[in-house]
Amino acid sequence: MVRAPSPEPVPPRTRAVAEAAPPPTPAQAPSPAGHPWLDLFLEHLLVVKGLSENTLAAYASDLGHFLGFLASRGADPADVNNDTLFLYLMHERRQGLASRSLARRLSALRGFYDFLREERLLTESPAQHLENPKLPRRLPEVLSQEEVAALLAQPDVTDKLGARDRAMLELLYAAGLRVSELINLRPLDYDPQSGLLRIFGKGAKERLVPIHFAAQACLDAYLRDWRGAFGPREDKVFLNRSGKGLSRVAVWKNIKRYAAMAGIRREISPHTFRHSFATHLLEGGADLRTVQLLLGHADISATEIYTHVQAGRLARAHREFHPRSRLLEKTP
Repeated sequence: MVRAPSPEPVPPRTRAVAEAAPPPTPAQAPSPAGHPWLDLFLEHLLVVKGLSENTLAAYASDLGHFLGFLASRGADPADVNNDTLFLYLMHERRQGLASRSLARRLSALRGFYDFLREERLLTESPAQHLENPKLPRRLPEVLSQEEVAALLAQPDVTDKLGARDRAMLELLYAAGLRVSELINLRPLDYDPQSGLLRIFGKGAKERLVPIHFAAQACLDAYLRDWRGAFGPREDKVFLNRSGKGLSRVAVWKNIKRYAAMAGIRREISPHTFRHSFATHLLEGGADLRTVQLLLGHADISATEIYTHVQAGRLARAHREFHPRSRLLEKTP
């Protein structure tokens, strides 16, 4: 079992948030502080849990805020009790932190103090009795099948960039990939004989996802005819002009551009394809467990949100098309 050194005073603020984290605005920029217990926890998340760099950066940022709060009051993580955490969360609320961000901070604190308890650095977790703020249920943004078709038709497949982008969009929708899974996909992760993708998701968990023949045809054509034209310098499927793997930002910008070309006025992101993939599968008759496996969700409760999307669509269709649905509205 990993054992940490005895608690030390919080040193000067030296830890910088990892570059993978979304950059905060200057007014919200955290001033995270270092602490040996935080170092141990982040190492545990990386080595034992296998979490991604982006997730580690989020934990470092959230816990850095907390350690900075303690340092400003001359306190140490070992001295924290339930009241201290409550005061910290109230402080963050007064600073204008949204409920969803507050819930994420509390989740990070729970994980941090549960780890300290399990490592016997503390006898109990001061965060165990704190309740999460109530969050409104936010349904995911979903494209219609017509919007998906219009968007997929936008790239010009007669040049290397268009062929790449068409294959990229097809895979996002055909396999329900996260953007991190898409940009880290390697040529050997695709088996053209079986039409299967080997995906490494959150926590380095591996899953196999089938793709349909249309997506296969686009991916085969790109890999066979166009990928070499980028002068590959990295072992990634999707490359930029320099031959290196595409970034998250590049994928997002391309999707935004093609959405505008397709006449889609609302904001969409790479994750919109994932939401649409799951929703359309359920609408087509797929069962929830199958969709869970395809998405790589550890908990089926994460997949159940798409049943609410489906129910909402059915309700809207009923109101719009049932002959008696507007009867009361027409009654004088």
